[in-house]
Amino acid sequence: MKTLAPTPGLFMRLGAPPSVIVAGTLALILVACALLASWIAPYDPTDLSSFELINAELPPAFTADGDPNFLLGTDNQGRDLLSAMLYGARVSIAIGGGAVLLAATLGVSLGLLAGYFGGKVDALIMRIADVILSFPTILLALLVSGIARALIPGAATAEWAPIILICAIAIHEWVQYARTVRAATMVETAKDYVRAAKVIGLPAPRIMLRHILPNVMSPVLVISTINLAAAVLTEATLSFLGVGMPPTYPSLGTLIRIGNEFVFSGVWWIALFPALALVILVLAVNIVGDWLRDRFNPKLRVKR
Repeated sequence: MKTLAPTPGLFMRLGAPPSVIVAGTLALILVACALLASWIAPYDPTDLSSFELINAELPPAFTADGDPNFLLGTDNQGRDLLSAMLYGARVSIAIGGGAVLLAATLGVSLGLLAGYFGGKVDALIMRIADVILSFPTILLALLVSGIARALIPGAATAEWAPIILICAIAIHEWVQYARTVRAATMVETAKDYVRAAKVIGLPAPRIMLRHILPNVMSPVLVISTINLAAAVLTEATLSFLGVGMPPTYPSLGTLIRIGNEFVFSGVWWIALFPALALVILVLAVNIVGDWLRDRFNPKLRVKR
């Protein structure tokens, strides 16, 4: 049996344009660097005892006053910026991936229920979805985050911050999955193989999970790729607003927020490099996601 080669060979075999191959490669490199941060980062940015204020706000090594020990310079606490970015990217990607996984699980489950049973079940789930969509993503995430932080004691807020962010982001994103899966489930339910399964007495959970679910997963995978970039960007926005990860466990958004306070004092690198990493990651994932959407949408393929 032939197997598809890894990226970029995978994209080349699927007929991807050069822009998608470059974007996919960049995304994989950034994700790999984030996952391997503990091994490739020069320093541990979570070890507070290793910070030295004498090294605070050092410019990048390639500038005139740079220190060769800190390639991208240091922040206001004397923390190596490159190490902080690697660890921060891991946090941002983990939270974004967790939010997409939670949103997809919730949305697919509710979409299956709504599309299969219809009637009052469908009406209830879709009305809840309409209410959720009436709130902007950031506003709803701020509301959920604020309520969660008010209920959790102050000392435990930092430990629960990743879970709070994942829930705050997923609470809005599940609607897109639910609507997509609902529409696909309604189509599949009307087909003969589902009717036959009902006639022979198979239980509804088995029909939904073993027969309908595999046939509605293609658009879910495409949506997940696109929403991953949106989730990472939302996490960065929340952290930039001060309701995300604490400074001791920074994400890309936290680093940008810290750097933003020093931009006008000439310490430009603290905000610039994390912002560039975030832009490259989100742009790369978006390009791959848009290509996957076009690839698996027959109507868009015909137009091309």
